[in-house]
Amino acid sequence: MLINLSNHPSAKWGEKQTTTAIEKYGKIQDMPFPQVNPEARSIDIKEMAADYVKQIRQLSKADENQPFAVHIMGEMNLTFRIISLLKGSNITCVASTTFRDTIDHPDGSKTFKFEFIQFREYL
Repeated sequence: MLINLSNHPSAKWGEKQTTTAIEKYGKIQDMPFPQVNPEARSIDIKEMAADYVKQIRQLSKADENQPFAVHIMGEMNLTFRIISLLKGSNITCVASTTFRDTIDHPDGSKTFKFEFIQFREYL
């Protein structure tokens, strides 16, 4: 199972990213990444991380014979803390890598197109 802890629901992923996730991990389960108050204290981040890690550890026990990883992309302090705790429990954490194509429009706006490349493990 791949836990998708991000603000990018797997239903909106492209075919390549979805297919790669299913081939590698069997299934995808979305877990929305929380909004992090910019005024949050470090202790608040630590507590939030502990809550998410507890949920993820429970999910990791669902089928211990299958590959399990967490795709985590979000606010950097919380992401770092969650990854640190999960890696301490030998749970694989990955990020999605993409090529970004930027189109500049005459009115000054930009359009971004992302092409999924791989899931890369946090080391």
